[in-house]
Amino acid sequence: MPIMMTPNSHVRILAYASLLALFSLCRLEANAQQFASSSLPDAPESIGGQSSQSSSQEEHQDPQTKRILGIIPNFRAVNANAHLPPQTAKDKFITASQDSFDYSSIVLPAALAGFDLGTNSTPEFGHGGVGYGRYLWHDVVDQTNENYMVEFIVPVITKEDTRYYTLGKGGFLKRAGYSLSRAVVTRTDSGHNTFNLSEVVGSGAAAGISNLYYPRSERTFSNTADKWGTNVGIDAATFMFKEFWPDINHALFHAKKSSTATP
Repeated sequence: MPIMMTPNSHVRILAYASLLALFSLCRLEANAQQFASSSLPDAPESIGGQSSQSSSQEEHQDPQTKRILGIIPNFRAVNANAHLPPQTAKDKFITASQDSFDYSSIVLPAALAGFDLGTNSTPEFGHGGVGYGRYLWHDVVDQTNENYMVEFIVPVITKEDTRYYTLGKGGFLKRAGYSLSRAVVTRTDSGHNTFNLSEVVGSGAAAGISNLYYPRSERTFSNTADKWGTNVGIDAATFMFKEFWPDINHALFHAKKSSTATP
């Protein structure tokens, strides 16, 4: 059954993806400026020199940080080719808790609450500060609910790895396609690719549970399907952000430092 989404849900996801596009442009601009400021050597380098330079470029990738820009939780992302032990149920519980209760976890619900208030998505919540407060606590509970379903409860049952493994190489389209596909493809605890039941089933279950605390008029099949689609869409956009974050982080905060240190 296709997951139907309302125009507001599309705007939510597009706004989140636009943030990624903005920082990607910053990355490209920083890289272009760095390239333009560099000069070619007067004499050709030896094969060994070329190999050394190529190797250093391969190794410049910065590691994933626990938070993106200090305001977006990033506890599940690991660098390409990382060899890690299988996740235990405790590990999955911890990452779900970090994504739900770290100080940075309030940013997305706060932004969504402002968007929902501005679009009057749930008229029963009212307007002004009181209305914003109602939207905020519902969005916080929505996020927490989904985190525990997607990152803990369902993956423990299905034995799926909830970490996001970056591709880390290839062109933009290849890496973007890979990151978006992780919404439906993941790894098992034994390291094999499998359909991402944790994401698809977990997000749907979270959308269903949310009917317990929303007004009765909002407890419709279409609204539940809309929340389901929004959950999956935002997670897919987040995977894309995680994929390019080491590159963006390097371009914005470390490229200038590395260029200055190079003789």
